[in-house]
Amino acid sequence: MDGRAAAPAAGTVLNALATGIGSAFALDFDVTADVSLDATADGVTGSIADHPEADTALVERCVSLVTEEYGDGEGGAVHTDSEVPLASGLKSSSAAANATVLATLDALGEADTVAREDAARLGVRAAREVGVTVTGAFDDASASMLGGLTMTDNREDELLFREEVEWAALVWTPPEQSFSADADVERCQRIAPIADHVADLAADGAYGTAMTVNGLAFAAALGHPTEPIVDALPHADGASLSGTGPSYVAVGEEDALQEVKPLWDDNPGTVRLTTTRLDGARTT
Repeated sequence: MDGRAAAPAAGTVLNALATGIGSAFALDFDVTADVSLDATADGVTGSIADHPEADTALVERCVSLVTEEYGDGEGGAVHTDSEVPLASGLKSSSAAANATVLATLDALGEADTVAREDAARLGVRAAREVGVTVTGAFDDASASMLGGLTMTDNREDELLFREEVEWAALVWTPPEQSFSADADVERCQRIAPIADHVADLAADGAYGTAMTVNGLAFAAALGHPTEPIVDALPHADGASLSGTGPSYVAVGEEDALQEVKPLWDDNPGTVRLTTTRLDGARTT
C-alpha cells in the first residue's frame, strides 16, 4: 500500500512561544512524503533526501500514529524530500509531518475521509511525542495543512480562524540552523504583553503590522538581528523573523519586495522570492 502527499512551508505572523497563541501562513515551497505500508513489516523506517544522518523520528511516529488510528498498525517506510531547509524557521517539521500523515492516509485509502484539521493534529501529537516542538506548533501545522493564514490556540490545538491572504513573499535563510526545541521559552514569555498585542492586531486583520511587531520582539528575545526587518520596512507590508529563526520573511507586492531583495542578498545564505499559498497539504 503506497501513498504520496505534499505540504507547504509556512512563515510566521505570531510566534506562539510567549502565550500559546500563534499565527502563520503557507508559503509556496513543499515537503513531499512517500509512504509504503506493509502489514508484515516490523515498525517504520524513515529517510530524508540529501540528509542521510537526519533524525527521522517525527515522520516515523506520524506513520505509526496514522496506522494505529485508521489502519491495523501496519509498519513500513517513509521517505521525505524537501524544498524547505531543515531547522530554518520555515516550518519544515510541520510540513514533513503533514505530508507524512496525509501520505499514510492515502496509502490506507482514507485521505478523503479524515478532516484536514484532525490530520494536522496527528502530526502535532507526533511532534510533541518525539520532542521536536515546544508549543505543539498547531499554528504552523494548520497553516501548512489548510493553506492561507491561520491563528490557533496551541494549548488546546484549537483553530481560531483562517483567512485567505495573497502576497508575494521574500525569504532569506542564513546558512546556520536553529532548532525550535532549543528555544529559550522563559525569555520569550517575558514579551507576552507584546505577543498579546500582536494577536489583537492579527485578529483585526492588520497582518503586516502584526508580523513586524512580532519579528522585532522575538528577534530581540531570541538573539537574532533586527536589521533585516528594518531594511525591509520601507517596502514590505510586513516582515518578521520566522519561527525561532534564522529565516526572515517579508510580504507585500512583488515590485516592492524586489527593492528588498538586493538588501537581503548582501547577507550570507539564500534569498528566494515566492508567494503565499491558499491550498495546503494534498495528495500527489
